[in-house]
Amino acid sequence: LNEVILFLLAIIFGTGCSICSKTMMSLHGTNGTLDEQGMPTVELFQKPLFQTFGMFVGMMFGLAMHWFVQTFRLSFPGYDFDQDADNEGDVEIPTERTSLTSKMKAESNVNDASKEIPLWMYFFLAIPAIFDLAATALCMMGLQYLDVSIYQMLRGSGIIFVALMKQNVLKDHLHQYHWVGVFWNVVSVVIVGGTAMLASGGDGEGSNNSSTSQTLWGVCLLMSGAFVQAVQFVFEEHVMTMDIPAPPLLLIGMEGLWGTILSVFVMYPLGYYLPGSDHGSYEDPFNTWAMFTHSKNIQTAFFIYFFTIFFYNLFAVLVTFKLSSVWHAILDNFRPITVWGTDLFIYYCINPLFGEVWTQWSYLQIVGMAVLLYGTAIYNAPNAGSLLLEGQWWAFGINLSSEYEEVKRELEEAEIDAKWEAKRQEFKVRTHSSMLRARG
Repeated sequence: LNEVILFLLAIIFGTGCSICSKTMMSLHGTNGTLDEQGMPTVELFQKPLFQTFGMFVGMMFGLAMHWFVQTFRLSFPGYDFDQDADNEGDVEIPTERTSLTSKMKAESNVNDASKEIPLWMYFFLAIPAIFDLAATALCMMGLQYLDVSIYQMLRGSGIIFVALMKQNVLKDHLHQYHWVGVFWNVVSVVIVGGTAMLASGGDGEGSNNSSTSQTLWGVCLLMSGAFVQAVQFVFEEHVMTMDIPAPPLLLIGMEGLWGTILSVFVMYPLGYYLPGSDHGSYEDPFNTWAMFTHSKNIQTAFFIYFFTIFFYNLFAVLVTFKLSSVWHAILDNFRPITVWGTDLFIYYCINPLFGEVWTQWSYLQIVGMAVLLYGTAIYNAPNAGSLLLEGQWWAFGINLSSEYEEVKRELEEAEIDAKWEAKRQEFKVRTHSSMLRARG
């Protein structure tokens, strides 16, 4: 139940931050200067680097939460305080839903909570910040040329890269049904990418006012961002499952700190000196700040984005911690459904200046989403609610019944092993407590 709640919260805040991000790029504001007629100069607030910087600043709040949890010894995922004989031996028993976490050392080693985090860990956590910065910047730049629903569905290709790295980097064996699911995810990405190209139309303009070449460039940027983000997901899973794991809040906070430093000293200088359409720069930070301070609408949109992006990152990392990096990628695959519905609702029910209009190619987006969910459901087998390929018509003649039975046997054996480990840890703790009482 806890994992389901975390997953739903991540979807809610992920939907909010995606829509806020796109909305901010559609806002207009003034930088305080006047034109030749003496009227305030109005510009479009397309500032992807500023949004990336704001995301990292918000993530630093995780450091304050980490300190608060540790100081007051609060119960929080990844932190274990004041364990006694009744609960120190408890180990999460792997089930069909949580089997991916049965290997987590932080859950099975009762001494992990008492280990101090070494100094090198704080510098080590700069690595996921670099991945996060690169992936976010690429996706933000691509978002300028695509509708937010297409943006989300293309990011669903991350599960492809995660699966490849799980198999070849983390050495987690993937079964045949996993690769079938990955195949259908590839098909969905092709459909969605084709929809983006068709929506740009023969007249060179699409629903996002981007030319065909710009749309293709946006697709390439998003696919690159999806790959880098997949590397980040896998790395985060690894760093939270090491012998001395990084707690989730520390991971988020340090990513935010290092990301903020990199944004100020690397990202923004590059954005300023690279040529572009923002007053001669790719993104002019001085113009960005002037527009931000002179526009209440931009300030309001940013603070909502600031709030939603922090909590999305928080719950997404907790999904990785409680489940796995694959589930983090699956989370991004579910978000297009809520983004799609919310965007249409905004356009037709709230304000047609925002949101997304229904086009003749929107039906293909629905097909792409259906294929995406179909592939995800196959990949997640044999979890509850998944699709098992056992020769049905929608399985296209594929029958993997024997493989599912093999997986179920592995799960049962893992559950027995985990129960024995729990008993062993419980006996160890009780024996240690008895020795301490005897000495006293």
